[in-house]
This record gives sequence, C-alpha cells and structure tokens, in this order.
Amino acid sequence: MSSQQSIRPRAIFLDIDGTYADHGLAPVAHIEAVRTARRLGHLVFVCTGRPLAMVPGHILEAGFDGVITGAGARVELNGEILKDTRFEPDLAALIVETLDAHGAAYILEAPEALHGRTGVDQRLREVLGPVFAGRPRHDGVLSTDVDPLEDILGPMQYSDDLRSTSFAKISCFDSPVPLTALMDTFGPQVGLIPSSLSALGDRAGEIYMAGTHKAVGIQAVEARLGLDRADIVAIGDSANDIEMLEYAGIGIAIEGGHPAVLAVADRITPGPAGNGVALAFAELGLLN
Repeated sequence: MSSQQSIRPRAIFLDIDGTYADHGLAPVAHIEAVRTARRLGHLVFVCTGRPLAMVPGHILEAGFDGVITGAGARVELNGEILKDTRFEPDLAALIVETLDAHGAAYILEAPEALHGRTGVDQRLREVLGPVFAGRPRHDGVLSTDVDPLEDILGPMQYSDDLRSTSFAKISCFDSPVPLTALMDTFGPQVGLIPSSLSALGDRAGEIYMAGTHKAVGIQAVEARLGLDRADIVAIGDSANDIEMLEYAGIGIAIEGGHPAVLAVADRITPGPAGNGVALAFAELGLLN
C-alpha cells in the first residue's frame, strides 16, 4: 500500500497570525504545503480571529476549502455562509459607550467592514507602528509588498457614533484602563482574551461573545461535511486558539505561543519563519 493510500483524508484548520503568516506575510513553503495537501485529497481551512474584511487576498491565494473568521463567529464553506453571529444591539451599544467613556482605541469587527471612531486611525498608527516595525524576513529579504497596518486600516469605515453598528468582535489596541477592569460592566455574555499582539500588554485585548470561539466554527464545518473529529487537525499560537486545539483530534501549537495553547497541544511546531505549518504537514504525512 502506498503512503498516500495509507493516510486518511484530514481536515486542517489554520490560524493566520503567528501560524500560517507572520505580520501578514505567508512563507512560500506554507502556500505550497496547503496546495499540495489539498491536491492529495485533504481539506484545509482558514480559522482566524480576523474578521473576513481583514483577510486579504494574498493570504487566501493558496486556495482553501473554507474560511472561519471572527474567531468562530462567521463560517463560509464553498461560498455558503453557515454561520454569521453578532452582538445583540443593546449589549453592543453598552460596550461601545463604555470604551468611549474610557478613551479606548478600538475597532469593531464585522465581516463586511471594520468600524472605528473618527481619528482612531492616527492612534492605531502610533500604537501599532512600533509593533510592526520589526517585520519578518524570509530568505533574508525584508518584505516590502505587504503592510500589516493597511490590513487593518484598509477596510476601515469611520464614524463619530458607533453605538448602532453591527459587529461580531472588538479589538482594543490601547485602553487607559486595563480591559479586565471593564468586564463586570458587560456581564457574562461577554468574554475577553489577550491580544495576539502580546507587546501591547493589558491595555489591549479582544472582546468577544461568550460561547463563540474557533471550535464552534469548526463544529459547523464538521456537521455540514460529516467529518470525523479524530481526523481534524488544528494549528495555532494565541489565546483564541485554545478551544480549537482542545477540540481537534490533533492540536498543534506554535513554539513560543501562548502558554495555555502550549499546555493543550499534542504537538509543537516552529513559527512561520521556520516554516512550521509545512513541517507539521510533512510530519503528519499530508504532503506525499
């Protein structure tokens, strides 16, 4: 029996930032690994905390079988939207009012667009500019064709009043008050995880709908396609990847990732600079 025949078809769910790509740049080895695995009969999905509006074409160019965005809030499979969950309007307005009252710099994430208060783009440039300054080198060449800050600012729509905006998640980048101190105001329907940009500390984080996470998105795909949970592979590095690594038949964490992610992982693989996704695919026999 050939090695290709002996490997069961797998369904692989890939986080983007810090896993498939580094500051918006996907290594060639990762793109080729996704294409090869799919050609051999495996399914490969994006499973990201980013909203669809913030997933650029150059990330999706490898070709994927489906896209889970908003950390499980939205699920699209072969052009069909299986799930599109958003904050209830009154709760959404309360969160916006609270963040505004404390002078936080944030963006509201919806599949169709990102929303920010007028002038927040300047604060984001000030806060995120230094974080993105040390952009990755691949093959010894500094990337100049991908601007991670424009991934955020490009889809932005601005308004002086965001209380009636429909959204699925909030990314807060700069809060004068630690976000943990605000959570009691929102109640049990709201959760908070650290920002994937760990350099921002406790003044940043992602505010999400409690009970909505990446594993929920995976389950929607699993149910529609009749997948076997044992054949599900998930690869990620951040706090919003914990549930999907726990749920997957094989959970793979990125070296140096969030401690809780490393704690639940079955395996460890290098980050994008070390072509970790490609190495993990090879170790699982997905490339031959």
